Amino acid sequence: MSSPVSSRVGVGVIVTRADSSLLLGYRIKTGETPSWCLPGGHVEPGETFETAALRELHEETGIITQRPVAILAILQQLTARRTTITGAARISLDDNLAEPQVTEPDVFARWAWFSPSDLPTPLFPASDAVISLWQGSPCPEGWHAYSVL
Repeated sequence: MSSPVSSRVGVGVIVTRADSSLLLGYRIKTGETPSWCLPGGHVEPGETFETAALRELHEETGIITQRPVAILAILQQLTARRTTITGAARISLDDNLAEPQVTEPDVFARWAWFSPSDLPTPLFPASDAVISLWQGSPCPEGWHAYSVL
């Protein structure tokens, strides 16, 4: 009998402002290659993807919003050593006033707003998959999307 494989369920949050800019954080987590990343993280037991998206946005950036959360798709990373599922979420802020703060300095060096046509690289793999889906591009190799719309 094979040993059990753990699973990871997370959420990646596309946060846009009224000017269409996209929020990304420069991820500097120990043991990982630095990269640009959407707000997001693990979905806690009993949480919906929508609740996790709002919680992670607040925990990582200090941004609190009551704006609705749309789930665009469920993504599966096929090349991971364990089952990895990411909910692709979207929150559209209705103004340009949100200013993210670095609340987890051991994970993120800074947050910045970017034009969707001029995104920085490299992107964190799950963020790359979520952003590709949002922009209407095919998923990166090793990812599969299940549309919920």
